[in-house]
Amino acid sequence: MKVAVLDINGKDTGRQAELSKDVFGIEPNNHAVYLDVKQYLANQRQGTHKSKERAEIAGSTRKIKKQKGTGTARAGSIKSGVFKGGGRMFGPRPRNYSFKLNKNLKRLARKSALSMKAADKSIVVLEDFNFDAPKTKNFTAVLKALDIQDKKSLFVLGASNKNVYLSSRNFKGSEVVTNSEISTYKILNANKLVLLESSLEGIQSNLSK
Repeated sequence: MKVAVLDINGKDTGRQAELSKDVFGIEPNNHAVYLDVKQYLANQRQGTHKSKERAEIAGSTRKIKKQKGTGTARAGSIKSGVFKGGGRMFGPRPRNYSFKLNKNLKRLARKSALSMKAADKSIVVLEDFNFDAPKTKNFTAVLKALDIQDKKSLFVLGASNKNVYLSSRNFKGSEVVTNSEISTYKILNANKLVLLESSLEGIQSNLSK
């Protein structure tokens, strides 16, 4: 599968990049994608939610009324969850939401996500570029040249580039990562996937194992 390589002005350079069919042309596995996205979102949860149960509420523990003869339900403590100000019954407790997936499944999920983007023609291959200094307007110019300034985009670099990363931080809809940091969720969450030429070899070697 061949894709035209563009420069930062959005012009065709006359070169083409070869996208491996083993990575960008497989039959997507929807269940693998679902599990990987679910794991990513679960890992983002802090799990620090907590409510007080009856044992943690401050208050008297005396029996508030006699057991029988009142015509109402028996009650042993004002801290019971049935009374106003009482503890919450079966309330949330701190917990870890993360769970394990094996490497082969996660690799399959990422290849499926990349294949979906390739099938939708949502992948742009860009020649490598750099900025002399971190400036937001430089990154804005690249987005406008590619006509994706109003779309969610994911830029994948071949190696860490501080100036490009810092230039992109003001954009909520754009994210810059290296080829080792891509995830199924980030790929699918972007409307356009912008791959720099130097990132292709790393992506294809990582996912072809």
